[in-house]
Amino acid sequence: MLGAALRRCAVAATTWAGPQGLLHSAQTPGPAAAIQSVRCYSHGSHETDEAFDAPWVTYFNKPDIDAWELRKGINTLITYDLVPEPKTTDAALRARRRLNDFASTVRILEAVKDKCEQFPGNTDDNILPYLNKFSFIEYQAM
Repeated sequence: MLGAALRRCAVAATTWAGPQGLLHSAQTPGPAAAIQSVRCYSHGSHETDEAFDAPWVTYFNKPDIDAWELRKGINTLITYDLVPEPKTTDAALRARRRLNDFASTVRILEAVKDKCEQFPGNTDDNILPYLNKFSFIEYQAM
């Protein structure tokens, strides 16, 4: 497939070359000039939000997950250009609760807060339910 695309590019380049080579500005189209340009974009299936979130929820709900795996998962999830869904954040916070790691819990909440700042009014809606559920101190005091 790649070879065919390269051949098409080579044919297109040679058909637009002038009689004295590629460096001349005179362009005389050859017989293969009728070839349309080909875009090689991926036409794969579009992943839904549920299909994206399901592996993350499964990853964070593993009973034998350790602190390193959890940090790696959170760091990978935060690098994406998106705000984590509430169910993904809930699974990550529950995993932190199982590991009894308060400092990492605060880091997760801060990361979600930073991501939510891109969308005004979204921060409190996404973070406050977790603070109430896990009996944290007042959010503004953190």
